[in-house]
Amino acid sequence: MVVLVLVAITLVFLSIVFKLLRRNPKLENLPCGSLGFPVIGESLSFLKAQKENRGEEWVNERISKHGPVFKTSLMGSPTVIITGQAGNKFVLGSNSDVLAMTQPMTIRRVVGDFTITGLSKPRYKLVKGAMVSFLKPESLQSYVSRLDEIVNAHILNEIKEKESIKAVDFMKKLTFDVTFTILFGIDGKFPKEAMFHDFDLIFKALWSIPLNFPGTIFRQGLQARSRVIALIWPILMKRKQELLEGTINPRNDLLTWLLAVREENQEPITREELIDNFIGLVIGSHDTTSILLILMMWKLARDPKINEEVREEQMEIFLRKKESGGEKLTWTDIQSMKYTWRVAQEMMRMIPPVFGTFRKAVKDLNFGGYCIPKGWQVFWVSHGTHMNDEIFENPKEFNPSRFDNPSKPISPFTYVPFGGGPHMCIGNEFARVEILTIIHHLVTKFEWSQMIPDEPITRQPMPYPSMGLPIKIKPLNRS
Repeated sequence: MVVLVLVAITLVFLSIVFKLLRRNPKLENLPCGSLGFPVIGESLSFLKAQKENRGEEWVNERISKHGPVFKTSLMGSPTVIITGQAGNKFVLGSNSDVLAMTQPMTIRRVVGDFTITGLSKPRYKLVKGAMVSFLKPESLQSYVSRLDEIVNAHILNEIKEKESIKAVDFMKKLTFDVTFTILFGIDGKFPKEAMFHDFDLIFKALWSIPLNFPGTIFRQGLQARSRVIALIWPILMKRKQELLEGTINPRNDLLTWLLAVREENQEPITREELIDNFIGLVIGSHDTTSILLILMMWKLARDPKINEEVREEQMEIFLRKKESGGEKLTWTDIQSMKYTWRVAQEMMRMIPPVFGTFRKAVKDLNFGGYCIPKGWQVFWVSHGTHMNDEIFENPKEFNPSRFDNPSKPISPFTYVPFGGGPHMCIGNEFARVEILTIIHHLVTKFEWSQMIPDEPITRQPMPYPSMGLPIKIKPLNRS
């Protein structure tokens, strides 16, 4: 029976590929590479390499065989992987009538079809406009003191009198708390622990094999999505009623603002758009930020020189505020944390939180002398430029000063941790403010050391220390 099923799947897969090629003779000029097994493609080897932090090696092996443009099959769909500056520009600089930001079926099933990346132009403009207006620097300035208050309270509450913690768990919960309190205005009696657990399952399911069977990661992600919707929908309905009654300021938080915005014809954001973008925002604002913060804690514990320079910059700000009688961080303080942000930038260059992202060809395309068929996925990767010695001198050397050299500006589409072109991450400024605020409180209050010095990095799908980064931590002696 199993053999018959496998044969059937193989025949279906081959018939799809045959039809794609038969539709247009030009499409015979596909990039070199292998589509792997039917349906599964090369997903298993790709995910295994990611888990072992060999994703870069996995891509480079295929580049050495086939060149910087090659075909494969990932997450259930035929895929062309593009690397290098020209590839980054092609993918990130193309608009939605060339390459749509459509995600693989796995991600769409777990996150939803109506996130900002999957909306048509009028709806995309509406939702993106609402997010940008809330997350732009002018708006963020008013949230700095509140963010500072939340971070300070959380850190003191979680670390107080503890001699050791697991930095991965600590940082994920902290950034989750910030996201829900600052972005969504959700605090108090809301069951954050249950929501945190479900989002952990959702995140693990994003790059899973799309097999909806009991016990699979994909099934667990779908079930977690249903529970998240059941928890958040009553809150959305309550906010909607408060808006109608005029008892709540629509600019209080991003969730309320999304409920309030309208198209020119007064059409509001739909239920599906609200839910899917809520899930997408949690993933985008919480997971990527927490990963970078975890990696920075990992780096500061391993590099005394970098640690000393970061602490020196932050202590200068701390002492200046203490002398002036100021308590909370201000926008001006954040802007003065230049070296700390250079360290964060270099961390993202060497270990980018996002390995790469998918697009979908809206029509038959040509790139690098090859055809990319309509409907195929296109996957771009950041390390193709981040670790290129023709772009970044001594790329394996951790050197924050490379981002502070006016005589050698970084070329467009070579440094892409936040994407680029029209697809630049709209939350990058919020992430910067949050990261700098958290690092400020950590390095001015505590010092820490790794309990497992040789702890390796894994990707599932984002990079983090594989054993949770257990650290010994103690209050900083400021005398």
